[in-house]
Amino acid sequence: MDETPNLKLPYILPSQAQKHVTHNEALRMLDAIVHLGVKSWSLGNAPSSPAEGDRYIVAAQASGAWAGKDGMVASFIDGGWLFVIPATGWLAYVADEALLLVFDGSLWKNSSSVPDELSLSMLGVQATPDAVNRFALSSDASLFNNAGAGHQVKVNKQAASDTASLLFQTNWTGYAEMGLNGSNDFSVKVGDDGGNWREALRVDRATGNVAIGSNWPKTRLDVDGPIRPASYSVATLPSAASHGAGAIIFVTDSGTGAEMAYSDGNAWRSMRSGSLIS
Repeated sequence: MDETPNLKLPYILPSQAQKHVTHNEALRMLDAIVHLGVKSWSLGNAPSSPAEGDRYIVAAQASGAWAGKDGMVASFIDGGWLFVIPATGWLAYVADEALLLVFDGSLWKNSSSVPDELSLSMLGVQATPDAVNRFALSSDASLFNNAGAGHQVKVNKQAASDTASLLFQTNWTGYAEMGLNGSNDFSVKVGDDGGNWREALRVDRATGNVAIGSNWPKTRLDVDGPIRPASYSVATLPSAASHGAGAIIFVTDSGTGAEMAYSDGNAWRSMRSGSLIS
């Protein structure tokens, strides 16, 4: 073997004549590749007035004095160009772009670049992930943008009895949760300071009926408990037309006393008698 395996530096062989030539060639090689910092990696042709010691990574489709030297390290030394083939793992600092490159065996790549496809077991962004929270993020906000049309955020669970939800916390204590909580019907739950949770709303997936409270929705809106519409005096009645037929309110001072009223689409009428309230 007449050269080193990694840097390909020539050995001075026994009984070799003009040993200084081989020695100097090795020094030239070392000067070209040790502490590798190049001026640029975007040039495909040699600069017109290089200075001694200038180094470049030859760009693709090179021409002129650099023709056929794509990807090599070009070092201007002793008035001419010395070309060195890089090896896998070499690093080079590119001065004009402030980049650190790594050679992967075929191409020079930005050492901080991320591949197009990346699979990680955990990821933390200003936060520490764990076995349960495999993705952890600490930030003032999160943005999920569209790619030209709409955008969906998917939360998937395996079985109907599992939970797929959004949990809202204060200082790591949950106070509200919405999603598919233990079933395939959408629900909203709230919790108090003692950790007691109550279901506030449930939507039947088969009918779209809504339940407020703990009962199952048998009608479009099923409320388990008293309901309280807004209260108005006769002088402050809202527009019956703008609220639409079927709207209901509580009137505190109708002609027959306090009572419920409904809109017929044009005016408010007493639920007791059907007479106009004005």
